[in-house]
Amino acid sequence: MPTITYLTTIQFDFGAVKLLGGETKAVGISRPLVVTDKGVAACGVLDKVLEHLPDAMQVSIFDGTPENPTEAAVLEALVQYRANDCDGLIAVGGGSPMDLAKGVAILTAHEPPLEQYAAILGGAAKITDKVAPVIAVPTTAGTGSEVGRGAILTLNDGRKLGFASPNNIPRLAICDPELTLGLPKRLTAATGMDAVAHCVETFISPVVNPPAEGIAIEGLRRAMGFIERAVGDGGDREARWEMMMAAMMGAMAFQKGLGAVHAISHPLGGLQEPRLHHGTLNAVVMPAVLRYNASHVGDKYDRLRVAMGLEAGTDLPSFIEEFNAKLELPANLRKMGVPDAIVPNMAAAAEIDHCNATNPRPATKDDYLALIQEAMG
Repeated sequence: MPTITYLTTIQFDFGAVKLLGGETKAVGISRPLVVTDKGVAACGVLDKVLEHLPDAMQVSIFDGTPENPTEAAVLEALVQYRANDCDGLIAVGGGSPMDLAKGVAILTAHEPPLEQYAAILGGAAKITDKVAPVIAVPTTAGTGSEVGRGAILTLNDGRKLGFASPNNIPRLAICDPELTLGLPKRLTAATGMDAVAHCVETFISPVVNPPAEGIAIEGLRRAMGFIERAVGDGGDREARWEMMMAAMMGAMAFQKGLGAVHAISHPLGGLQEPRLHHGTLNAVVMPAVLRYNASHVGDKYDRLRVAMGLEAGTDLPSFIEEFNAKLELPANLRKMGVPDAIVPNMAAAAEIDHCNATNPRPATKDDYLALIQEAMG
């Protein structure tokens, strides 16, 4: 019997960030730890958010979020949270600060070590509603982590694991497309294709959840209809609005689970060298996975083509390869700097990733070896 759960409170539109002060009070946060990264802080976007908090509010800022959030950074932020007697978190940035904030929220109310709460290790049931409240303020349009139940964190031993629970969903999401205006082209493309991958993978997941499928297919229509405009003109307000909505919808559909694209991108994203962007990985790996899954999805590829505005019979993997090139994303993993020597280890890690369980076609370590080798180019 399927279990269907939705979701959180969302303030969505240009100017939504102006509501932050009042919403913080409504959520019960009076001494927030603001979790962000140095890029968001340096470009002035953080200041645009903080100016809407009350002057008298005691605010502590943690800007040490790595590109791929780590257990070490979670523990560092947790020390700051406790030292400043914080009572909640405000995550400002892309998926990394939001996932880091979720990791901190877990450990504010649960005993370490962090790994015991990982989904693949049976930890979801251990995450209770005692987690600290989180308000998420996305500044990119890709991960949708502002409405997602999961956090992806790299442990100190190098494993990149998912921490998934309804209790991880931020108490409130403030989605203001204004904060994404002027985002660099490459980052817009990579985060946009992240949203595309989320919509595609959740839609073809075999889990029964028709509402999530409907959200995924509509999110895909929006993403494919506006990503080129957003990449081409960072100030296109309509395109930025639509891409933020598409990203949010992709994560709303996470209730169905993801698949082999993410099972591969998670361990690759956990590498210390080279440092690999999650959305770019998803874009580059997606064609190989689409080919692999084609025999196990029924008529769903036809429905994907309709949502993407493609002609009947269009070869989806080839289209994604050409679309990636049009967006000036890397052609393969080798171009991203992935060395051949690590491919067997990445295949083994993909097999045990929590997203493998909801891929439409079962995949073993050997299957993942072939998939990653294909994506290497």
